[in-house]
Amino acid sequence: MAGVRTSSSAAHLARTGFRVVLAMLGMIAVPAALTLDTVRAPARTAPGMTWPAQTGPAEPSPYGYTVSLLLFVVPILVVGFWLAPREKVQISKQSLARTIAILFPLGAGLDFFFARRFFTFPNAGATLAITAPALGGGVPVEEYIFYLTGFLAVLLLYIWLDEYWLAAYSVPAGARERAQFDRLLGFHPQSLAWALVLIAAAILFKKVVLAEPGFPGYFLFLVIGALGPSAALLPAAMPVIDWRALSLTLFTILFTSLLWEVTLALPYGWWGFQPDAMIGLRITAWSGLPIEEIFVWIGVTYATVIVYEIVRRWKASGKDIRHALVGG
Repeated sequence: MAGVRTSSSAAHLARTGFRVVLAMLGMIAVPAALTLDTVRAPARTAPGMTWPAQTGPAEPSPYGYTVSLLLFVVPILVVGFWLAPREKVQISKQSLARTIAILFPLGAGLDFFFARRFFTFPNAGATLAITAPALGGGVPVEEYIFYLTGFLAVLLLYIWLDEYWLAAYSVPAGARERAQFDRLLGFHPQSLAWALVLIAAAILFKKVVLAEPGFPGYFLFLVIGALGPSAALLPAAMPVIDWRALSLTLFTILFTSLLWEVTLALPYGWWGFQPDAMIGLRITAWSGLPIEEIFVWIGVTYATVIVYEIVRRWKASGKDIRHALVGG
């Protein structure tokens, strides 16, 4: 009888794993198909051309940017309302909410303060044509939704992978390592050194090698946004991060975002980039995609996981925020 039960349990686990893989495939494939379905004609633009193109439909991707947000929204719904509850994954709503409250202002600040310095939005027909506030002129409301849903998708995917799919490599919520620490703030000199090296290299490349006007402000923002939390929090976060879950989250988000940008966003003018604010390294085969865009979601995933694990350690300790951060 024990052998029968063992065989039955193994078969159940196999079926469950198969269904989960299908769900993971579907939560990317379905929104991707819906987004691609908005396209009415091949893209006829190239870097430097004005929008719209001179031939073809007046709007070759109506509401394309709007619909493409499903690439984040659908995974949020699938993980948050089906996969996690189905496998009894305990998601700390307080930790999740606090992490988003810390990180979303970074994305919103990028749009509000720098969108008009860093980006262009030449194709209004790909959006709802609702303007959200930003310095120097409004931006499509999709921009703010993009960052909010992006952070949520990254965080929920990491939580689910950490708590269920790759739980063998997770530090349990009740583990002593989470609650016992002197302080959470701790200097990580390697992160600061990398930040300084990357910023200096970007400035030298633009000014000396390319001799182009402007300043690589977008790259500066990305480096600070990713390595700032790392420089201040990585020593305390490192022991409790599920690095395998982080890596799979990173690869999933990066792969999705790159296909999204180079297949649709740039060729169809959903957004573009101000040359003066970029380093100047562009990938010709990907519609002139600035090299900075490859690092956006690497930095977002890395910073999101660090902040989330720090929030979890703080909540597990029962300390007030000041004592948790600086000790005493």
